[in-house]
This record gives sequence, structure tokens and C-alpha cells, in this order.
Amino acid sequence: MKKFGEWIVKHKVFILFMGILLMIPSAIGYFNTRVNYDILSYLPEDISTMKGQEILIDEFGQGGFSFVLLDGMTVKEIADTAEKIENIEHVSSVVCYESLTDLKIPKEILPSDIYDFFNKGDTTMMAVFFDGSTSADGTLSAIEEMRDITSEQCFISGMSAITEDMKKISDSETIIYAIIAVILTSLVLILTMDSLLIPVFFMCSIGIAIVWNLGTNIFFGEISFLTQALALVLQLGVTMDYSIFLWHSYKEQQKNFPDNKNTAMAHAIGITVSSVVSSSFTTVAGFLAMCFMSFTLGLDLGIVMAKGVICGVIACVTVLPAMILIFDKAIEKTSHREIMPTFSKVSDFIVNHTGVFITIAIVVLIPAFHGYNNYNVYYKLDSTLPKDLESVIANTKLADEYNMNSTHILLVDSGMSAKTANKMLSEIKDVEGVKFTLGFNSLVGTAIPEEIIPDSVKSVLKSEDWQLMLIGSEYEVASDSVNNQVEKIDRIVSAYDSTGMIIGEAPATKDLIEITDKDFRVVSILSIVAIFVIIALTFKSITLPVILVAVIELAIMINLGTAYFTNTELPFIASVVIGTIQLGATVDYAILMTTRYRTERSTGKTGHEAVSISLSTSIKSVITSALGFFSATVGVALYSEIGMISSLCMLLARGAIISMVVVITILPSMFILCDKLICKTSAGFAPKNNNNSENRKGELCYE
Repeated sequence: MKKFGEWIVKHKVFILFMGILLMIPSAIGYFNTRVNYDILSYLPEDISTMKGQEILIDEFGQGGFSFVLLDGMTVKEIADTAEKIENIEHVSSVVCYESLTDLKIPKEILPSDIYDFFNKGDTTMMAVFFDGSTSADGTLSAIEEMRDITSEQCFISGMSAITEDMKKISDSETIIYAIIAVILTSLVLILTMDSLLIPVFFMCSIGIAIVWNLGTNIFFGEISFLTQALALVLQLGVTMDYSIFLWHSYKEQQKNFPDNKNTAMAHAIGITVSSVVSSSFTTVAGFLAMCFMSFTLGLDLGIVMAKGVICGVIACVTVLPAMILIFDKAIEKTSHREIMPTFSKVSDFIVNHTGVFITIAIVVLIPAFHGYNNYNVYYKLDSTLPKDLESVIANTKLADEYNMNSTHILLVDSGMSAKTANKMLSEIKDVEGVKFTLGFNSLVGTAIPEEIIPDSVKSVLKSEDWQLMLIGSEYEVASDSVNNQVEKIDRIVSAYDSTGMIIGEAPATKDLIEITDKDFRVVSILSIVAIFVIIALTFKSITLPVILVAVIELAIMINLGTAYFTNTELPFIASVVIGTIQLGATVDYAILMTTRYRTERSTGKTGHEAVSISLSTSIKSVITSALGFFSATVGVALYSEIGMISSLCMLLARGAIISMVVVITILPSMFILCDKLICKTSAGFAPKNNNNSENRKGELCYE
């Protein structure tokens, strides 16, 4: 690795130039990577709700739909509005009472419940169908144009409208996330580093790596809005440690080569590559564990996050050393004494009271475990959005005036007779919480021959192979009530048509709940096993992986369990994101301390002495790393108006601090308690006759 370091030093200007140059195609890639705002689209393609979505698009030429509410409009104004909306690109069709009665069907012979379906008081409802899926670019642009051409009396509800509003918020906030994270992290670095300028180069180096990472997402075609938001702040928080490691290595090597900074940096790069690459394995393993989810948002998150760590490592050992050497004089001019104290009294107190901290850990474990297994989660994304959003206002109005909180779409065989279809819909209407049922056969009865139904209406509700029916529910999406309702409706439909399927937001969310519940258990086990194996191989130990993973898992339980005791609802994906990221990212704190503990024990120190030295020399690094992770995420948590992003970032910020406290207090206590067992079951803890001082300096330089 020394030769690699020498090559970087020799070509530092070229390295920096290439690093910056690569930002150009990366920026182009970033701006051309589509962002997906529909969480439900990541469900497996082989489940009925997703198959049904494809049938809607293929057979009916429509995917997403929206109910539009019109307040206090005349019949002519409603008809004009319907015509304007129907002429918008990507609007497949518009169905309303006026569009039916304005055609060949006399008002008098239409069933009265058809009028009641579309009209409540002075409010009229129309169903607008789009030719793309709920979150397709064409659908979202159609929603935006609908808002532009309609008056304030028009309210556009539905998931597509929610998605459009989330898109606007996310697009406007993403740059702010970066600014907040950089400012807060820089403040932490200024307080913990020995130069006012070095945080600037840390931010520049990490910023270049972030651009590389986000730009290369173009090869995936699209990423989720959640991945885009989290990737930025997490890459900053996680990979900042690598920059700190390089800087400390460089400062340490300058003592060995006081007259040759290039040689010092070459050695520092070699040491950093060896240490950081092995350290990053645990983080990458945590991220990649998410790739095994059948809910493919995990794959999206996992690959982008893992790629971000790799980009961060590459930038740390190439671009950052080049920057430091090129701007070395400016860095020296802004050097100052470290502000952060040594915490020697804190470490002495902890080591001398290990029994107290072990007791605290056991006492805290009980409520933490209970809270971890019983906190509440939410699956309905719009439940945490600002109440003044246009879509939220429209959905609230739809619920209040039409008693509709969710709408299911039913697909059955087009050959089903009117008599059978009406009987089936009658049974469905008797299911608790169902407010209305509407299908092609609702319009076709003894009074209306099917032949006079216009093709424009017929094509919306019936194709060659399928017919479409709408079911309105008073129950909210993701509630136990609506999930039970969907199950009952599904059983009724199966009795009449074995190929029939119920789709829509509520059925898809029900699938999401069932699939992710299984996924999260699998990912949690995989991430623990992967990191366990990496630690076992790194330290050649049986006991250390158990201790280190257990300590971080305690921190995770405390973090998630806190939500239960504060009565805070968490997004459904919280457990897998926190379980993998907090474990993978913060176990490095424990590995750092363990490495020093092993080093001191191998020199013949007693267990108490080795733990005391490892804690006192590691505590500053652990605090710096944790505060960096905290500062990168807490600002976004406080600023974001998207509940899911805010909640996840707050959990990550809180998790960094909890992991820091647990590693500083509980881990040393566990080492002292299990010292004899660790020495017997781990390699490298037995005293050595001869120590290689140069290697030891490399191990200790981070401290």
C-alpha cells in the first residue's frame, strides 16, 4: 500500500483534477436520474395488486386515478371543467354525472344511487383516469396542469396528487438538506479538529464522493426519493470518519518524517487504506443486507448506500490527500490547539465503576426490549405531511363530504353477466365500511340497453377481457379495519370469479405490511450475521463478535424503544433502516476501542490497564465520529416537512448518540467483566516478546 500512497502523492495535482473532472458526468447523471416518489411501486411484481396495476394500463390504458371535487359549480361549469381536464395530455378519461347524462342516457332512467355517488350537496365529484401509473411522470405533470387550469373551487385528491406534492417538497428541500448537514458537521469538525481549514477540505472531498455516488445512479434508471434524501446525509455522516482517520495518520507520520511531508502522506495513505477498507466492510455489509428484501426499496437503498461508502473510501485515499498536500501551507496557518478536552477523568470513572454500568445496562435492557417490540408504525405516507398541502386538503374534503377514505378497484372477467355482477356488488356493499360500489353493470339494467352506452364510458369500465369496478370505503388506508375489509371483499370476489383481483392503495398497503414484516426479520438476521462474521474474522475471536454486536443491538433497542415510551409513531421502514445502518455504521466505534484493547493486552498489560488505556485513547475519536453523524442528520430531521425523512433522520441522529454512550460506558465494562474469556477465545491478546513499533504507531495514529 505504500507504493500506492507514493503514486498518489507524486500525482496529487492530476488526482485532484481528475476528481473534480469526474464531477461533470456525475452531475449530468444526477440531473438525469429519475426519482420515484411511489413507495408502493417497490412491491414484488408477482403479487396480484401489482399484476392488476399492469392490467389496468395494458387493458384499459389507465393506471392512476383521482377523484376531483368541484364546489358550487353550475352544470355547464362542471361540463366545461371536465372537458378541459379530458384534453390534458396523459388524462385517459373523465367520468362524472354530467358526462353520463349529457350523452344518450336520459337522467330519468339512471339509477338514483349513481346521482348520489357523484353529488353531495353543492359538491360534485368526477373520476379522472390517467394513462400512466400513480407516480408516472406523465401522471404527475397532468396533476400539475389540472391545478393550473382549474379554479379554487376544484380539489384534486388521490395518491397521484399526494405524490406530486411530495415531489415538490422533496425537490425544494434536497439542497437545503445538504447545506444544513455541511454547516452543522463543519461546526463539529472545527471544535474537534486542530485546524480551521481542514473541515473545508473534508467537506470538499466528501462532497465530490457524494456527487460521484448520486451521479452513478443513472445506471439504475431511477432511485426512490427516500434513497436520494438519505444517501446524501448518510454518506456525509458515515464516511467523515475515514477523512478524520487519514488526517490523524498524516499528523502521526509527520512525527516520523518531519522533513518530508510527501513521505509522511504516502505512509498515511497506506495505513488508511488498510484500516479504512477493513472498517468499511461492516458498514457496507449492513447496507447490502437490505438488498435481500423482496420489497425492492431495500435493494434501492442498500446498493446506493454501499456505493456511497465505496466512493467515500476512494475519495478519502485519493482526492483528500491531494488537497491536503496542495493546500498544506494554508492549513498550517489556520492550525490551533484542539478545543476538545481529553476526558481522562470520565474514562477513569467508567473503568472504576464497571459494575454500576453493567447493572444499568441490564436494567435498561428490559424496558428497551419491551419498547423495541411494541412501538407503533405507520404505513400511510400522507398522514405525516403538512395539513395545508392541496392534496391533503382534497383528501380530507373527500373523507368529510363523501365519507370516503380509500377506494378499491376490482377487476373481474368481462364475461361476467350483469345479474352475477350485481349480485356480487350487492354482497360487497353489505361488507362493513363499504360506502358505495360502482361498475359497468351499475349503468346497465332493464331500462338501459348495453348497446346505447357510449364507447367513451364503456372503455373506462370494460375491456375485452376485464371489467372494472370501484369500491368506496370509509376506512383509512393501512388501518386494521380496511385490511379486514379487503380480506372479506377478496373472499366474496373469489367465490364469483377465481381470477378476480382487488387492487388500489389499500390492498397494496396491506401487501406492504405483510411483505415487509417478513423482510425486516430476514434483513435484521442477515445484517447481524454478516457483521458478526466480519468481526470474528477480523479479530479471530468467538466472543468479541457476540460482545460488540450485543452492545450495538442494545443501543438500537434503546433508540427504537424510546418511540414507544414517547408515544411516537415511526415509519414502517424505520426498523430495517435503523437496524442495519446504526449497526453497520456505529459498530466501528466499538471496533476502534477493541483494536486498542487488543494492542495493549498483547503488550502484557492487565485487563484493567488495557481497557483503561483503550477507553482513554479512543473516547475522543468515538465522540467526534458520533457528533459528526449526529450533526449530519439532526438538521435534516428538524427541517424536513416529509414525515418519513424527518423521522428516519431523527432516529439516525439519536442512534449515533446512544451508540456513543453505550460504547463508551458499557463496552469497557464488558471487556473487564469478560477479559479472561476474551483472551482465551481470541487471537492476538497474548503478550508478545517483540513489538513492531512502526505497526503499532499505525494502529494508534487514529487515537
